[in-house]
Amino acid sequence: MITLNNLSSPGAHRKRKRIGRGQGSGQGCQAGKGHKGQKARSGGSTAVGFEGGQMPIYRRLPKRGFSNARFKKHYAVVNLGELQEYFDGTEVSREALVESGLIRGSDKRRPIKILAKGEYSKSLNFKDIEKYSGSAKELIEKSGGTITELPVKPNIKAKKKK
Repeated sequence: MITLNNLSSPGAHRKRKRIGRGQGSGQGCQAGKGHKGQKARSGGSTAVGFEGGQMPIYRRLPKRGFSNARFKKHYAVVNLGELQEYFDGTEVSREALVESGLIRGSDKRRPIKILAKGEYSKSLNFKDIEKYSGSAKELIEKSGGTITELPVKPNIKAKKKK
């Protein structure tokens, strides 16, 4: 009788390849590495992007211009439609958004941006939120909500001219 503890199918468990254990193992002599050459040696592998001596593609392609991708500012995005469900006549702030679970993970550290996606009709008070889309601002003000802007931080890195 077949039960779960003795159930097996042919080929389900394959033996591990034991390299360098003599001729009788089936992997004797060169241990499955072929005859000599770079790949037969210990540590014998090519670098990532190596193209057999041909000039690699990353060196053939021109590198001009500037990409701002490294310096792009990433925002934690919250839609007004989501706020409609979670908040009712209260203040919306970073702490409240984290507490409600709308912002989680690495977004907790990012600046917040409010977008106007979804239905919105409540009058909520927004405090200490970095950015709003234009249509989101309009919807908030139209529904009777208020926006308290964050104070602008002075640019410390800018040098003063004498």
